[in-house]
Amino acid sequence: MKTVAIIQARMGSNRLPGKVLKMIAGKTVLQHVIERVRQAQNIDEIVIATTILDQDEIIVRETEKCGVKCFRGSEEDVLSRYYLAAAENEADVVVRITSDCPLIDPHVTDEIVTFFKEHGEYTIVTNAGSDLTQRTYPRGLDTEVFSFDALKEAFVHADKQYHREHVTPYIYENSLKTFHYKNKDDYSRYRWTLDTEEDFTLIKEIYRYLYKTNHDFYMPDIIDLLKIHPELNNINAHIEQKKI
Repeated sequence: MKTVAIIQARMGSNRLPGKVLKMIAGKTVLQHVIERVRQAQNIDEIVIATTILDQDEIIVRETEKCGVKCFRGSEEDVLSRYYLAAAENEADVVVRITSDCPLIDPHVTDEIVTFFKEHGEYTIVTNAGSDLTQRTYPRGLDTEVFSFDALKEAFVHADKQYHREHVTPYIYENSLKTFHYKNKDDYSRYRWTLDTEEDFTLIKEIYRYLYKTNHDFYMPDIIDLLKIHPELNNINAHIEQKKI
C-alpha cells in the first residue's frame, strides 16, 4: 500500500503572492515544508502538485532543487490536479498537505496516517475540515488522509465549482465515515498557516527562536514558546481564515 503526500503549491495567492517561495532562515517556505514532511515515517513519497502556468515554472525548479517529484495540472481544478498526480504516482493512500504550512508536524501527520490505515472503515481521517467545532490542532498542521478510490470518486462525480477548487469538500459531503482526529488539548486557537504578512511575521519569529539549521522542533515546542512569549500570538490574532 503506497502512501503519497501531495503538497499543492503555486505562486498565485490573493492575499500573499509568491508566499511559498518566501525565505525563512535561508530556505524557501516550500523547502521547509518538504523537509518537515520528509520526517514522517508513514509516507512513501512526496509529490508537489503545481499548475501549468508559466509563473509556476519556478515552483518546478524549486521542487527539483529539493529532490522531490513535481506534477503540473489545472490551476483552478485543483481536484483534477490532485487526482492526476495521485494516479501518475500510483498512490493507494493520499495525504493532503498544503505548501503554506512551514510548521507542519510530521509526528502529527504520522499519527493520522497510522489511524487511517488501522481503521479502514473511514473514508477520510482529518485534523482539519470545514467543521470548526471538530478542530483541536493549530491551523497550519492540517493533514487529510483518504484513499485513492475516494479521490477518484470525487474526481468523477464532483460537479460544483468549490468541489473542484478545494479537493476534499466532495469527500466530506458524501461520506458518512469521516473521522476527526483530535488532540487531547484544544489548540485550535493558534494560527500557524501562511496566508498574510502577519502570518509570515509570526512564523519567522517562531523560526528565529526554535530553528537552528535542523527541523527538530514540533507542536509541543512551539506551544511552549508561545506560553513563554504570549505576545507573539498577537501578531496574527486578528486574521480570519478565508471561507470556501
